[in-house]
Amino acid sequence: MTPAPRLAMVAGEASGDQLASLLLAGLHERWPGTRAVGIGGPQMLAQGFEAWWPSDKLSVFGFVDALRHYRELVGIRNQLRDRLLQERPDVFIGVDAPDFNFGLEAPLKAAGIRTVHFVCPSIWAWRGERVKKLAAAADHVLCLYPFEPALLAQHGVAATFVGHPMADKVPLDVPRADARRSLALAEEDTVVALLPGSRRSEIRHIAPALLQAALLMAQRRPELRFVLPIAPGLRTMVEQAVVEAGASHLNLQLVDGRSHEVLAACDVTLIASGTATLEAALYKRPMVIVYRLGWLNWQLMRRMAYQPWFGLPNILLKDFVVPEFIQDAAEPQAIAQAGLAWLDDVPRQERLQRQFTDLHHSLRQDTSARSSDALATLLQKA
Repeated sequence: MTPAPRLAMVAGEASGDQLASLLLAGLHERWPGTRAVGIGGPQMLAQGFEAWWPSDKLSVFGFVDALRHYRELVGIRNQLRDRLLQERPDVFIGVDAPDFNFGLEAPLKAAGIRTVHFVCPSIWAWRGERVKKLAAAADHVLCLYPFEPALLAQHGVAATFVGHPMADKVPLDVPRADARRSLALAEEDTVVALLPGSRRSEIRHIAPALLQAALLMAQRRPELRFVLPIAPGLRTMVEQAVVEAGASHLNLQLVDGRSHEVLAACDVTLIASGTATLEAALYKRPMVIVYRLGWLNWQLMRRMAYQPWFGLPNILLKDFVVPEFIQDAAEPQAIAQAGLAWLDDVPRQERLQRQFTDLHHSLRQDTSARSSDALATLLQKA
């Protein structure tokens, strides 16, 4: 048995905070005396994490946003690097946020501090050249998806498939009735979940299209109820988007957080591409994936894509099992039609639920136990 490790961690934005908190919970089960410090969010704090900076400092998206905040981000990274080189934790775990974490992990690794990257960058989807930076930065990679370790091995990167912690957390049988009671929704209600994202840039670019699509759906089916979970700190921005979209009269319920309850309760979701789409798949929900970026970010990203799919469920299942409307294609009329089509096609819904159930089983691997095993092996080698 190795002693409780001293960990340093960096997680950016809501999805990284969530992944890191689930990992911390498992590590505390194995090593109750574990101390973890660095950059994290509220869910990590609930696991006893000591945040030297809040994770929302890293909540930027796209090349343009990163350039705008470049000096501040580099300053934070340099300060954190110097402090960690002085304190020398047993292991540093960078949770996603590769553009920030690689530049931190590399000097720590060079100084003899063990480095782990949790979440393989999507080198199989775009920006494959990052694998070279990953090899220089990480002693080991904890992979969410089963095909990733073999891919990394081709580049000399040690990795372990640990499954996806959300697959462990989300029940195989969706608690739909409980979620509806919690949200004051009736069993007979037809519910559409609107998930525009957790970044300010996503609310700016995506929320208007989802709200306008909801208005069009309501014109066709006035009985529809809409629920929109709001990420922390974004309520004012979302409320303004509702007014600007002319959706103030829509049968729309705004809730703070609680996105998992909303996904469990809904019949279909209009959803921003990202981690939330995988969560929707784990809740076996029909979905319409939407994404828009600023013009320059889109021009840069589209040139780096390797696959025809944008959303995680389609990438993992290697097929367009759910519709995607990206950038110029993200028109409210098309989004609304795709959402209504799900509601009117029960056999298609049932087929999708079977596919998502198989995906859930493949990712349900007891991530915290697998991750702590990998960390224990790394510590023993050290």
